[in-house]
Amino acid sequence: MTANPPTATEPSDADLLRRYRGGDAVAFTRLYERHRLGLFRFLLGLCGDHAVAEEVFQDTWMSLIRSESLQREAAVLFKTWLYQIARNRLIDHWRKHGKRQQREDMFDEQLHDQASGDPDPERQLSLSQDQARIQAALDELPADQREVFLLRAHADLQLHEIAELTHTPAETVKSRLRYAMQKLRRLLSAAEEVSP
Repeated sequence: MTANPPTATEPSDADLLRRYRGGDAVAFTRLYERHRLGLFRFLLGLCGDHAVAEEVFQDTWMSLIRSESLQREAAVLFKTWLYQIARNRLIDHWRKHGKRQQREDMFDEQLHDQASGDPDPERQLSLSQDQARIQAALDELPADQREVFLLRAHADLQLHEIAELTHTPAETVKSRLRYAMQKLRRLLSAAEEVSP
């Protein structure tokens, strides 16, 4: 679901950030490519509004660029730090503009992913319907369960990392994830039975 993690031959996120801070623009491009899709999906899943997600996504990367620190502290993974910045920017947006405006348009993955050859209209319709069912099911989750699920699914964070990021006890995170998974299974099963 997220970009491929670095292999033994690829530099780590921390190495890329260090290189970027040292003036290597290509290092930033690699960091961006590695995390852009998961980060955008996380933001869109939380707010449900493409325009807001795009604005917060851009603001997150600008905050990272403006920041002079390598990370909050050595023990924090870059990915956790990046998602914390995004989460804080979204909370700031909600405080400024009012939380969760009604959804006006759906996420078009083609805006944030490479084109995959000739479009197949039937496949696109099927994917669009699947996306709509998944988004509707996500919208039914309580906000705290949705956030934990999205951090696990799109950021590929471990439970202890989610607990740190959300300032929530690990057992609570584990429970929220379990309840989210159960409810999503139930909602998606019901949606499958109703769909033609």
